[in-house]
Amino acid sequence: MLRLPKLAAGRLSVGVHRIPTNRTRWLCRHLSGGPTPTPPARSPILAFTVGALVSGSVAFAITSSRSSGPADELTRLSSSPANTDSGLNEQYGSMADFQKAIGELRATFPREDVVSTDAEVLEIHGTSDNDYHPGSLPSVVVFPHSTEDVVKIVQISRKYRMPIIPYSGATSLEGHYRAPSSGSICVDLSGMDKVLEVHEADSDLVCQPGARWVDINAMLKAKGIPLFFPLDPGPGATIGGMISTGCSGTNAVRYGTAKAEWFLNVTVVLPSGEVIKTRRRSRKSSAGFDTTKLFIGAEGTLGIITEVTIRLAPLLPTNVAVCHFPDVKKATEAVVEIMSQGVGIQCVELVDDLFMRSTNMYGMSLRKWPEKDSLFFKFQGPSEASLKETARVVRGVSEKYGGFGFTLAGSEKEANDLWADRKNALYSGLALVEGCKGWSTDVCVPVSRLPDLVYETKQDIAASGLVSTIVGHVGDGNFHALILFVTDDELARSREVVHRMVERAIAMDGTCTGEHGVGIGKREYLYNELGAGTVELMKTIKRTIDPLNLFNPGKLYPNKQDTHAHPVASLPSH
Repeated sequence: MLRLPKLAAGRLSVGVHRIPTNRTRWLCRHLSGGPTPTPPARSPILAFTVGALVSGSVAFAITSSRSSGPADELTRLSSSPANTDSGLNEQYGSMADFQKAIGELRATFPREDVVSTDAEVLEIHGTSDNDYHPGSLPSVVVFPHSTEDVVKIVQISRKYRMPIIPYSGATSLEGHYRAPSSGSICVDLSGMDKVLEVHEADSDLVCQPGARWVDINAMLKAKGIPLFFPLDPGPGATIGGMISTGCSGTNAVRYGTAKAEWFLNVTVVLPSGEVIKTRRRSRKSSAGFDTTKLFIGAEGTLGIITEVTIRLAPLLPTNVAVCHFPDVKKATEAVVEIMSQGVGIQCVELVDDLFMRSTNMYGMSLRKWPEKDSLFFKFQGPSEASLKETARVVRGVSEKYGGFGFTLAGSEKEANDLWADRKNALYSGLALVEGCKGWSTDVCVPVSRLPDLVYETKQDIAASGLVSTIVGHVGDGNFHALILFVTDDELARSREVVHRMVERAIAMDGTCTGEHGVGIGKREYLYNELGAGTVELMKTIKRTIDPLNLFNPGKLYPNKQDTHAHPVASLPSH
């Protein structure tokens, strides 16, 4: 059993803000090792089957002894929408019930570092430096060490009808771990960060949800295992959070997203307290529903993930190149043709002229770049000859579309330096406006529509009197805007720009989020993007698995006709 070292994010920690240093020190101190509580003897809590979906109804059976609420109420909540804006239950325990729950948590986990109501701890777990959604604090934070610990927490949550919020890497951007106003238990899984098994011959490993993808890849490299986990969101992201938000990253053009086959199975604690494992470890299976994917992108609303089997990929040689273009349209047209050539492209990133200007201003780059729309390429192949052939093809196609200044790294160090300029997107972007903050958001459209989306969004941002850099995973049509602001008025205008950007993307047959997830920030767009039938099917599944709506309420599932703008937080005081 391996506990992963927590690596310093360093120069490459971009794309999301890191937890401030004092918080990191506190978490490391608080999550120091110790004995794992003795597992309880579990009795079966929930067994259900979804028989058929006909005319929007679900046939099911719920059997078990339950610790909260009569069976007829659970049946009613499971089978029909609640009389609320969302159609989900919003009736929870009283404040007195929640105090009893906290007392029972302390009795169940007597170690002083497992259950906390310390004001600083609650603040960390209810606010974020990564986004500007209003903060909302949990009532208590619990730090489990095992699946059995999570089961105990869920049973107490059910007994007192106290909502429960999963938390791990804290790098999410859409308010995924904000607490409901009723009060809640925050379950911090960041201490469950062990790699349990490595199967090199099968190219997979088993880990806990708090393991970070960066640490996993560092561990594999240190052990001389020529494999890596290719999904690469923000460096602080954990496997559990990556599953829950349906993440991807710069490697998605080559390896796909979390919704591909990178997660073979998950062990999950359901809202009933029952533990399931979605499938076995074989590379493929056609045995029944793919229930693993039910939890990918569910944002902790259907279950708490406590163990994962992830696929690994061969670690191949790479190289990096940069090329500049007259405009975004020419750059995108070049990418479309390059991708049709069948050469080894691991990443292809579109950056705009303001990004290149910010890179020059930031001062960390070893070069002075032309301030033009540009493409950053990462090539991949089994040999140096294959990398050179890919570079030759890419350079030729790029020049066909007006590309110039093609720069190919001549060494591994130079490749790392070039790619660092791309990965420093957040901090270099903030250099454009002194004393500013940044609102980072993403949308995704079919690749052919990306030039139109980028052009119209840049016009909108300029007309709003704001400054923003654009970074796009152009190979799959996903792009990010980092909108800069200083005042509350600029923050409000940023929110309106994001709203129009999302509506523009959906109108182009795209999505409100390519990889950040929905959380509270993008809920209002789901009816427009997915349609009422799909959204109501999602809610039907939610009511069946979690009739009390205890797991991460207020996220993902929209209110009907929820088209109003969300409240905009004031600027942080620091």
